[in-house]
Amino acid sequence: MAFRSFFFSFPSKTLKNPNHIFSLQFSTSFLVTKTPKKLKKKHKPKSSPRTNPIQTQPNRITEFERIVQRDTLTRFVTRSKQYLSNQPEHVLQLDDAGKLHRELGFPRGRKVSRSIQQHPLLFQTYRHTDNKMWLGFTDLMEELLGEEQSVMESMELDRVDKVRKLLMMSANHRIPLSKLHHCRILFGLPDDFRDRVVKYPNYFRVVVDNNNDGKHVLELVNWDPLLAVSALEREFIVNEEAAKRKFHFPVKHGKDLDLELDDKRKLNLLNALPLVSPYSDGSKLDVWTLDAEKYRVGLIHEFLNLTLEKRASIHHLVEFKEEFSLTKHTYHMLLKQPRAFYLAGTEMNWVVFLKDGYDRNGVLIHKDPQVVFNEKLYKYAQIQEMEPDSESSDVGLENQHIT
Repeated sequence: MAFRSFFFSFPSKTLKNPNHIFSLQFSTSFLVTKTPKKLKKKHKPKSSPRTNPIQTQPNRITEFERIVQRDTLTRFVTRSKQYLSNQPEHVLQLDDAGKLHRELGFPRGRKVSRSIQQHPLLFQTYRHTDNKMWLGFTDLMEELLGEEQSVMESMELDRVDKVRKLLMMSANHRIPLSKLHHCRILFGLPDDFRDRVVKYPNYFRVVVDNNNDGKHVLELVNWDPLLAVSALEREFIVNEEAAKRKFHFPVKHGKDLDLELDDKRKLNLLNALPLVSPYSDGSKLDVWTLDAEKYRVGLIHEFLNLTLEKRASIHHLVEFKEEFSLTKHTYHMLLKQPRAFYLAGTEMNWVVFLKDGYDRNGVLIHKDPQVVFNEKLYKYAQIQEMEPDSESSDVGLENQHIT
């Protein structure tokens, strides 16, 4: 009874919560109600084609992977040079530049000024008489652009032959000019190549394709049998055995044969010949036949041979999907040919390398003059400050301070 009288001595509102007396006497504020970060389980990031590397560790070629990483680091230099070169007086308002992350190649959500400051020898900002900030090239960059223009002029006939070979490989011997313009850096084509084709009426003809939204299409005028010889066919003449072992087309056989490894290799060589020329009409081949696969593999081999750096990204191959009769299984097809190709990067954004074009150290065996210029440009892009005596020459470029 004493306990009951004590309990009912509280105001009536406490009757709604019988445990109220105990909550007053025993506070739980000192208890840890959340798990500390140190004790939380670390969840592995979900697997995604955007981040999953193609090659596993034992098969990775570090030199090729580094080239892909270098492309990411030099994207701002490459794209900004391309975009500003087409602007009047090579300048652009800084406010407008901040909205062009894709065109200029700087990360989305970042300030463009941050990328500009990383390459002080090539890009500069200044305040114009209109009191607005502008982005432009430095004097050194203008000199480099003149040097690049000289390279373009000297290599024009070589670029013309590249485009002729591309047209000879494509279905109906025609390619939209917009596709060639989009991949112009891949082959070293000048920005005004669409205007230059009129200088070669014996090779090209520009027509309007009414079946393709009225796009301007570049069409081959004359077939040249001397150009219709692939690099693989030339290698076959010099070294037949090496050419046969370049690709792997396994012969299906029963397990009862119990063949040894050497016997399997000899059996698979039966499918290596005859070669299917990439300059033949692949659109007439049955898609799932061996000849069709040999044609597509050989075509990509020749396509990469025509590029400046003997490599191309998935986006470049997709660009010519219709012209080259490629399928959606191109990725898996290339993975089955590790002797000829190496795929670097991630499953969603990969780059295919032609192994024949590189030495064991991952260096191009034959460097196009445009590639030599690009390497020089990238070296300047890494330098924060140059000595006064070296600004107008290449002497001492290797000894400059590189970030």
